[in-house]
Amino acid sequence: RAFVRSPLFPPVPEPATTTTDGSTYEIKTPPTRDTKYDTLNKATGLSGTSYEPSTFESQVYQWWEEAGCFQPDAKQPYTPVEEGGKEAYVLPMPPPNVTGRLHMGHAIFVALQDVLARFHRMRGRPVLWTPGTDHAGIATQLQVEKQLIVEGKRRATDEEIEATTDPTEKAKLVDRTEFLERTWKYKEEQGGAITSQLRSLGASADWTRERFTMDPALSVGVSEAFVRLHEKGLVYRGTYMVNWSPGLMTAVSDLEVEYTEEEGKLYYFKYMVEGGGDDEYLPVATTRPETIFGDTAVCVNPNDDRYKHLIGKRALVPMSSLTSKDSKPRSIPIISDEYVDIEFGTGALKITPGHDPNDYELGKKFDLEIMNIMNKDATMNKECGEKYEGLDRFEARDRLWSDMEDEGLVIKVEPHTQRVPRSQRGGEIIEPLVSKQWFVKTEGMGAKALAAVKDGDIEIVPSRFEKTWYNWLTDIRDWCISRQLWWGHRIPVWYVGDSEEEYIVARNEEEARSKATEAGHAFDVKLRQEEDVLDTWFSSGLWPFATVGWPQDEGKDGGTDLSRFYPGTCLETGYDILFFWVARMVMLGIELTGVSPFQVIYLHGLVRAADGSKMSKTKGNVVDPLDTVAEYGADSLRYSLVTGVTPGQDIPLNMDKIAANKSFANKLWNCCKFVTDNALKDADEAELSSLGVNGPMGKEEFDTLALPERYIISKCHELVESVTNDIEKYQLGAAGSKIYEFLWDQYADWYIEISKTRLYEGFGGGGDDAKTARRVLVYILDTSMRLLHPYMPYVTEQLWHHLPRSPKTDGMVAHSLMLADWPQMDDVSLVKDEEAVATFECFQALTRSIRNARAEYNVEQGKKISATIVASGKLREAIEAELKSLVMLAKLDPDQVAVVESGSDEAKAIAAADSAQLVVQDGVEAYLPLAGLVDVEKETQRLQKQSEKLAKEIEKLAKRLQAKGFVDKAKPEIVEKARAELAELEDQASKVAASLEAYKK
Repeated sequence: RAFVRSPLFPPVPEPATTTTDGSTYEIKTPPTRDTKYDTLNKATGLSGTSYEPSTFESQVYQWWEEAGCFQPDAKQPYTPVEEGGKEAYVLPMPPPNVTGRLHMGHAIFVALQDVLARFHRMRGRPVLWTPGTDHAGIATQLQVEKQLIVEGKRRATDEEIEATTDPTEKAKLVDRTEFLERTWKYKEEQGGAITSQLRSLGASADWTRERFTMDPALSVGVSEAFVRLHEKGLVYRGTYMVNWSPGLMTAVSDLEVEYTEEEGKLYYFKYMVEGGGDDEYLPVATTRPETIFGDTAVCVNPNDDRYKHLIGKRALVPMSSLTSKDSKPRSIPIISDEYVDIEFGTGALKITPGHDPNDYELGKKFDLEIMNIMNKDATMNKECGEKYEGLDRFEARDRLWSDMEDEGLVIKVEPHTQRVPRSQRGGEIIEPLVSKQWFVKTEGMGAKALAAVKDGDIEIVPSRFEKTWYNWLTDIRDWCISRQLWWGHRIPVWYVGDSEEEYIVARNEEEARSKATEAGHAFDVKLRQEEDVLDTWFSSGLWPFATVGWPQDEGKDGGTDLSRFYPGTCLETGYDILFFWVARMVMLGIELTGVSPFQVIYLHGLVRAADGSKMSKTKGNVVDPLDTVAEYGADSLRYSLVTGVTPGQDIPLNMDKIAANKSFANKLWNCCKFVTDNALKDADEAELSSLGVNGPMGKEEFDTLALPERYIISKCHELVESVTNDIEKYQLGAAGSKIYEFLWDQYADWYIEISKTRLYEGFGGGGDDAKTARRVLVYILDTSMRLLHPYMPYVTEQLWHHLPRSPKTDGMVAHSLMLADWPQMDDVSLVKDEEAVATFECFQALTRSIRNARAEYNVEQGKKISATIVASGKLREAIEAELKSLVMLAKLDPDQVAVVESGSDEAKAIAAADSAQLVVQDGVEAYLPLAGLVDVEKETQRLQKQSEKLAKEIEKLAKRLQAKGFVDKAKPEIVEKARAELAELEDQASKVAASLEAYKK
């Protein structure tokens, strides 16, 4: 199912070799690496073949990669920009999880980014599409921990292992060193699948520069970034409220928390007033009774008349007598603040600064005690007393509520819909906890990132996401970057001795020890590295510059990857990670390198099911890209994902669309077979050599061509300019659709058919007309395949090798379509003839009118009919010149066709005859003698029968609608439907009657 490395073909054959159709070909020179695929593919030919992508896609890809086609200087040798070389086009690939598997989110970014990479590569820019994988701290560690659970083991700290005396239990514990060894092994075993699968989609990324976020060089960059940010005062350690994931046992960022609407309960209970009677209490409502143990105040609104008299008094925490040493309940202050909503719940709010972000802010305002009542696994800790200690938070909720009920403290419980925070990765409910963590100050960095877009340094496509960008960066919080994991970049901080407060930030332990010595400590002072690792998004935030040599190549002269390929050009990714990743890259890039890391942020939408719903395993509507490639080919999937949508729009994936695009690839295959097996079969070697396309057709040659040739080349050149402009402006979907329409509707349906009148003597062709047709057929097909190549690279590469081609240029690593010139290498306009286009469009309209008339009159498919065309001036001359094309396309009798001048005696005579008149456009008409179209007697009989049948149906439906019972009792929509059916039948009857009347005349 994934990309499989296999021999391109069987071993290179002996000089005399047999092809699939039994003929032989000769390979005079054994092919080299850069020509092997080209030579063998060309030699086998297209005869007897059909479009079967599975038979060539992996071989094509292997050839590209082995020949070095994906490297920046594959098309031409490196020339510095200051010496006339083109500026590089750089695409940092969003690194998928190293142990991940291909899904449609990957498929869409490969399809879009590969269009950009191949397009700019063909236009002559050195293209670097940097591939790689992310270590995915949480996801990868979870997988290894699952393996440990299966083995009956778990990870444990050195202190925990040392404190365990039972040998059996000790054997179940895995320390950090062993755990990391297991994780690296898991990464090596599982890590190659995703990159192999990306290859299967045709990704032309430079795999020689593949990176992994925990590669040694990138790890150096991570430490360097942390140290520099700390030196700037942007990294600090502090105790703040964080989102704690009990299942993952680590803090997670705000962006890694998803809120869902869920049915819960609102618990009402009594907060007894200290010193008051049995009836003096504050009614309080909460969704989380278990947090009562951490309450340090009750707050009311100062304007609430119900509770004004209680402000300043104290309340008793329910069941707290069980947690105190003297068995007395803990008392807390009753405070007031306008933050409290008088209308919500009871208007009295319990304040738990240690377990609620809003309460945390209020607690800081009133200098309230912050109590942590939970362990890291979300079980209740000793602050809750022996009765509740060790209970899961939800189990503790039920037991506490039951105990409060026994104590008469419960008022009521109501259903309540609430927003529940869940871990994006683990799915469990997040617990807000106050914890000591490492943070990055983001206010100043965020302002720089905001300004980069506002000032035009970075363009966001589509621009509607600029507002989202501004809103988020205007109200940004400091970024918690520490994670309580073992897999990842360990924070480069060393604590001195046994202190938890004195620490040294350094790039490595050697530097840390040097700094400690400078600070007055002994050389052999004990240094302990921070246990936590950095947030995965911190390291991936350095991706655009760390992957090209930062910080190692900073300040070096030109020619390094860092100087050539940073800053990047375009960051293409899904809009769903605009802040997870993109904003952080911009903030870190500007802060650490002084420039924006890329010029354009292109955001694609999410791939959804055909009905627009989210793909979900539970719904059974997930489309596997590998299965799709196996059935339809990578080109069909890629083309379906890219075309028909605009940037930022979600993409409903319809399998019918993929099947249709496979049919399009098959159409292209058959067009190429027509050219190679039919049009070119009579061409000699000299002519074939001259047919290779080595640039746009010039005006001198263009002006010698006949109308259909000038039309098709004009439309082709118009397409080239339009597609080039669209892709440059990141309108990839629109550009791709235009190529489809041109190839199918213009080239295949019109010009190939017309070319037969030039190629075949039976249609009046041959000689110079045939040579011209061959030139134009090859030119248009070659140009079209160059345009289509970024979208459908496999089929276009496979077919292009069968066309006559100009020689490979010096410095090009392989004679490949992906390295061929784009049809418009600069902004010079291509030759076109608007008058020829308008004239030929009239010819097309004339052809369609006659074809429609044949269908309307039910003319037998193979029957040739008579026609007289009335036109004037140049239009008449143009139609007359292409009469043989009209005869073939409209199936006319060549001996019964005439083109006459408007207003002439011939025109007047034909107008008076018994003919069907077709008005094509102002000044152009066609007359088709009725006698030649149909057997009038037979057609009259058929229409008479149809008229009688319609009359009966009309009578029946009219009586039904006249019946009072039906109109009064039937549903209005049923009555309306019946009336619409009657109107349709009456319209049909009217048309039949008109036809009968015409035949009577």
